[in-house]
Amino acid sequence: MNIELRQLRYFVAVAEEMHFGRAAERLHMTQPPLSQTIQALEALLGTPLFARTRRSVALTPAGEALLPEARRLLAQADALPGLALRAASGESGRLSLAFVSTADYSVLPPFLRDFRERFPQVQIDLREATTDIQLEELAAGRIDVGMLIPPLPERILAEIDYLPLLSEPLVLAAPRGTPGLRGASSVRLKAFADLPLIVFPRKIAPRLHDAILSCFHEAGIAPRIGQEAIQMQTIVGLVSAGMGIALVPQSVSNLKRPGVEYRPLAGPVPVVETGVAWRRDNASPVLRAFLDLMRKKKQP
Repeated sequence: MNIELRQLRYFVAVAEEMHFGRAAERLHMTQPPLSQTIQALEALLGTPLFARTRRSVALTPAGEALLPEARRLLAQADALPGLALRAASGESGRLSLAFVSTADYSVLPPFLRDFRERFPQVQIDLREATTDIQLEELAAGRIDVGMLIPPLPERILAEIDYLPLLSEPLVLAAPRGTPGLRGASSVRLKAFADLPLIVFPRKIAPRLHDAILSCFHEAGIAPRIGQEAIQMQTIVGLVSAGMGIALVPQSVSNLKRPGVEYRPLAGPVPVVETGVAWRRDNASPVLRAFLDLMRKKKQP
């Protein structure tokens, strides 16, 4: 059985007008082909849709049941061109986005808010993942875009594009009340040389790990690694528990935990970069819309 949208449109017109002549005028056609189309639809369905007399037209029970469904199908069909245009322009669809934990305290929240306001019909699948996992997921095509900490390995540069978003200095996170914090607008690491360091494993964030250790080397200190953790909230939680100190990107100071104080470091301080990476061959219109907005919102 192949019911045409044209047949449903004619049926709805007659059902709403309850008059074949008025329905034909509404459809800008003559009455005979309208009547023939309704008869063909009834033959397809195997039941009358209208009870006809010389003076009146009324819906049969089958017609009453069909009317709301026909309206629904016609509304869906009318919406198809707009749906296709929105998908082609990136205004609707799906985007899978992975992000490192540090981005959750800097570029991610305001950008997501702007993106959702601009593209409310795009569904965003979010997941937190370390840089090494994101690169694996990108290479396998399981995510569209990753918000990560560079560098990107040479072996994947032919497949992956990268856009830097934010560069920020490292700051000290220390347990509240640690000697050397009170009244200090900035601190020197030598004052904290005896405290254990809580840090990311180098495997998951080599540039961040090396930047942290370089601060100690520049200060002439050999850091004592107390704990390693892969999530920023875990690192700050360990600082809150008095397990040691940490050097974290400045935006992480937005993570307020009881028992933790943040201080800028005195002297030259390495900066940590956050950016987005995506597969060069990903032609998704939603991804293009995401990247266009990201470029506009990029911090200088």
